[in-house]
Amino acid sequence: MTMPRKGSRSITVDGTAFRWRIRHRSTRRRGDGWSPLTVTVERTEEPGRVLMVSFPFARPDNPLGERTIAVCPTLVAGCVRRALEAGWTPGQQGSAFPLTVTEDELTVLLGEPPHYLIPFLWGMIPEGGDIEDLPRCVEIWSRDKQNTSQTPSDPPGRASTSSPPLS
Repeated sequence: MTMPRKGSRSITVDGTAFRWRIRHRSTRRRGDGWSPLTVTVERTEEPGRVLMVSFPFARPDNPLGERTIAVCPTLVAGCVRRALEAGWTPGQQGSAFPLTVTEDELTVLLGEPPHYLIPFLWGMIPEGGDIEDLPRCVEIWSRDKQNTSQTPSDPPGRASTSSPPLS
């Protein structure tokens, strides 16, 4: 199994050059509607067995607003080292080598606790954040608030169509 070159990024881990890639589109799981973010890694020269890393968080484009983090080279390098310790031989041919990263391993691989993000309409909110964390947010009027452009004769939910006088 060879990984597509398009969309891949280069990384060097302990003197060996690798390419890593995140799939462009998400895959759907039956039942729960989302799948974990998966990264594939292979050696740049003489590619062989592909490493397939599954993370304990969703893709940023997940439809359910599940939490995610940005995948960085530090995380990928840590996964490559962990896979090599677990017996991945990137120079040999064979089926993909699966590596499942647990929640507890993220802190070790990143060197710090993960900074989760929650997808929300126009962007991402840091986990535990609030609406003030979205710089381009616009206020959404509540149905409880009365629209001041309505006249008493207008039915509820319908704004007045009369134009203001020209001066």
